[in-house]
Amino acid sequence: MKELVQCWAVVPAAGTGSRMGEKIPKQYLPLRGSTIIEHTLQRLASSSCIAGIVVAVAGDDEQWPAVKPDINKPLVTVSGGVERCHSVLNAVNKLIAMGQRNEWVLVHDAARPCVRVTDIERLVSTLQGSPVGGLLGAPVNDTVKRADSAGNIVSTVDREGLWRALTPQMFRLQPLYDALVSAIAARKLVTDEASAMELAGFAPLLVEGHTDNLKITRPADLAMAEFFLQQQDKPG
Repeated sequence: MKELVQCWAVVPAAGTGSRMGEKIPKQYLPLRGSTIIEHTLQRLASSSCIAGIVVAVAGDDEQWPAVKPDINKPLVTVSGGVERCHSVLNAVNKLIAMGQRNEWVLVHDAARPCVRVTDIERLVSTLQGSPVGGLLGAPVNDTVKRADSAGNIVSTVDREGLWRALTPQMFRLQPLYDALVSAIAARKLVTDEASAMELAGFAPLLVEGHTDNLKITRPADLAMAEFFLQQQDKPG
């Protein structure tokens, strides 16, 4: 593999995770002896291409001070925003203020603790020469249905060319900052960074990643994440 550029990672972690039905934000739920976010931060820091990590947390977050990830990379905290895009913008703005203006940044969900280091590094290797950037993704294999508000099927969607957007998503700092500012100004509360770049006229590249890079959203996902981590820990 060619030498990888050094990137800062951004982890938006200001959400409440209401669909988990828990009293604390989902990123602080226990998973194999740690919290979800500790696993996520340790996976990111395990990659040689990650120079440091910025985490965006809610201003009233009482759990974050107790998080002690076992990492050897700089860890910076910023205040999160109302929506994910605001949290990412705050983190990107912090990196620009730190003098990282021309560097790449990887944005990764706090609730994706199973991301493989090999996938992170393949993403960086593939995109570091790109004029735009891109993201990990997975082609859609299931039959996809479009439904109305009552749950009745309206149509079957052609899955040809459809991908599930994963993270990390990798873009240069200044273009990402500009795209997020523009999207928010237009009242487009984008749910991922690629959407902001698309609105700005760019075409991010999809890089195929493993499907075990799941986002923990509902209670059953915790058991699945534990299974995936166990499988990944097996030798060979």
